[in-house]
Amino acid sequence: GLDPAGPYFEGTPPEVRLDPSDANFVDVIHSNGAHFPAVGLGMYNATGHLDFYPNGGTEMPGCTDLILKMKYSNFEVILADAPIIGGCHHSRSHEFYFESILYPTGFLGYASDKYESFQSGDGFPCPQEGCPMMGHYADRFPAKLERIDQKFFLNTAPDPPFATWRQKVFIKLSGVKKMRGDINLIFHDTEGNTKEYKVNSGVLSQDQVYTEYLDVEINPKNTKKIEFLWNKTIFTLLWARLGAETVNITHGED
Repeated sequence: GLDPAGPYFEGTPPEVRLDPSDANFVDVIHSNGAHFPAVGLGMYNATGHLDFYPNGGTEMPGCTDLILKMKYSNFEVILADAPIIGGCHHSRSHEFYFESILYPTGFLGYASDKYESFQSGDGFPCPQEGCPMMGHYADRFPAKLERIDQKFFLNTAPDPPFATWRQKVFIKLSGVKKMRGDINLIFHDTEGNTKEYKVNSGVLSQDQVYTEYLDVEINPKNTKKIEFLWNKTIFTLLWARLGAETVNITHGED
């Protein structure tokens, strides 16, 4: 199910919409589900054996078309403009599926009740039974028929190939007690590509451990080097020094 239609189908009986009884295995990607107050072209409720919600399942990064927020009573007014409103978000479902064929480890879904909990680290790392892959390889998940109504969340990159690998970062600083600035990590791969990610910004202290979940666009198997970088804010004392005492990065069980 590639962002199965929501208008006139959301909340209806199973006989008239997609549901787990429709096939031996029903695999669903929600990319423009109507999640109040946002109006979408897809269905937000779980409708299969495995239901994936990339980027929360409603608004996709990299799309610039409008996602309206309105009362349900006004919903039918926009249906005539459906190809324009939300079209990019709606189409991301099949684009994700295409890319999942070439990147079989880049779309790992983590079980959680809601997107906000996933963003805070819920479901990471994967349990002993593992996590399912969104897209073409979803049927390889051993428990694929046992997790009905369970939502699986992941974040994607805004541009093709969209694949990311979730990593949990712990950084303990050394140097001055307090300093204003930001700390970043730069990932380098074996082909010379780099991606920079912000871990924290503002008042930094050596007495604090900084934790962040990063959805990195470089496959850990191809990562050559991870560089620690910090930048001072304007007017910070020139002699101030700050470094990384420890940097721990968790990807899966590693």
